[in-house]
Amino acid sequence: MAEVRLVEVVDAESFGLVPPCADPSFDHRTCDYWEDAGRGTKARRPSWLTAARPPAEPNAARPEATANPFAPAARTGPASNPFAPSGDRLAGNPFARRDDDERNPFLARPRSAATAPDDAPPKLRLLVRGAHVFGSYAKVLQVDGTSIAYAQYGPLTAYPRAQRLRDLYPQLPQSPPPAVITCIATTAEGRRQGWAARLVSAVCDDLGARGFVAVEAYPEVGAPENATSA
Repeated sequence: MAEVRLVEVVDAESFGLVPPCADPSFDHRTCDYWEDAGRGTKARRPSWLTAARPPAEPNAARPEATANPFAPAARTGPASNPFAPSGDRLAGNPFARRDDDERNPFLARPRSAATAPDDAPPKLRLLVRGAHVFGSYAKVLQVDGTSIAYAQYGPLTAYPRAQRLRDLYPQLPQSPPPAVITCIATTAEGRRQGWAARLVSAVCDDLGARGFVAVEAYPEVGAPENATSA
């Protein structure tokens, strides 16, 4: 019988277990497509795996939102994302604990003590930053010691692009806010064996234990089989 292991991605060691994308032009470890509504990309960016923060993408123009006569009015302010980079520092997180938090007996205790050094890959910093409040944002499923499947997820507020897509469908309930799964992927060798379904089931159980009553995903119709977060 195969040995199956679920790994929370919360530090450099577990980040290194994220399986490669079946299409080498993508890389889960450098993707910020969902975290940035306008400039994010799924493309493989080797510079994002180095210690230094990469320069801003000069030609990453902000795309226009899809025309939808039934969508609510466009938002005029910036997307609320405590994990989005801003200048040389990550944007402030209004939910992050401060030195005076110990005086507040009603403040929720941190879900994880995980930390990422300043020279950690940007994607790892994004994942770990929210772990203090929410818990892990990604899981890897391993079979007999080999990483087979990957999933990323979290509260809707952490993923501006998901909110942007969701705004196109005003019939969706606004309360209670759902959790979202932004990426579900398996290696080519691990497909059609039920591993992705098993991982998604574990993610949903986890999110349910955190208090969510709904989990959403946003499939891309007609995407190639190897496309990441399709």
